[in-house]
Amino acid sequence: MSLSRRLLPSIASLRAFEALDRLGSASAVADELSLTQGAVSRQLQALEKQMGQTLLIRDRKRLTLTPDAREFADAVRGALNVIGTAALKLQTRPGGGTLSLAILPTFGMRWLMPRLPDFAARNPDVTINMGTELVPFDFAATGYDAAIHFGTADWPGTDSLLLRNEQVIAVAAPTLAGVPVARAADVVRLPLLHIRTRPRAWADWLAAHGHVQTRTLPGTLHDQFSTISQAALHGLGVALMPDYLVSADIAAGRLVSVFGPAVEARGAYFLVWPRSKAADPSLRRFRDWLSDQTEPEDLLPR
Repeated sequence: MSLSRRLLPSIASLRAFEALDRLGSASAVADELSLTQGAVSRQLQALEKQMGQTLLIRDRKRLTLTPDAREFADAVRGALNVIGTAALKLQTRPGGGTLSLAILPTFGMRWLMPRLPDFAARNPDVTINMGTELVPFDFAATGYDAAIHFGTADWPGTDSLLLRNEQVIAVAAPTLAGVPVARAADVVRLPLLHIRTRPRAWADWLAAHGHVQTRTLPGTLHDQFSTISQAALHGLGVALMPDYLVSADIAAGRLVSVFGPAVEARGAYFLVWPRSKAADPSLRRFRDWLSDQTEPEDLLPR
């Protein structure tokens, strides 16, 4: 069903509107878009006229969005991202097409990158464009064709391919690990390092070692394994890390195991794609190649 032209504002007006919501001032919008403030003001006025309602609160020289306009701006931002991604794919599309892939930064660097040369050699006409996403997102609002995701295979509206499970181990710098730890419960007396995407990781690790943790565990919060591993190396606390990420540091004596062997983590790594993209030729070739390259229990490159 086609939309009336009356409901389709100009891209220029939408860019100015989205930028105002993000940057907070007409002067900043003018700088970003290389326009005069007068031109920005005219774009915003044209958008209000077309929408038939007030979108901006004008307080002297300051412009702010109404509550309804802020919600509209979020939708506009997502749509502009999709348009931009589609335009880039069209401009750079080789004969075999492109694949826009969201990756987890550490897993993508340590697991996917060493394998990609084989895919490139087998599929030289397919281009893979990558971005970093730490948590599930709306595929329709981002333009990604697929994502590498850690968790369970319950991402709504998607299908998935299991890549591998994960073993985690509690590690710390040798100076911190000098505190006596006779059982798993003793570890909670040490400063703990938490990762944002695995809120139950420590509770699950303790349960695997026979200790039920009923209270919230204190500690510092980190968003990526790259930062939490550096915190552990500098003696800031005990980190619960995938064993493949810290094996070299353990071998070199920079980190030591605090208690027990590695245990199976809750969740696994998956390639996830929206069902609407399942027949995409580039995705199908990547998925078929990946299923031949990996097994859930394969050792990761050290």
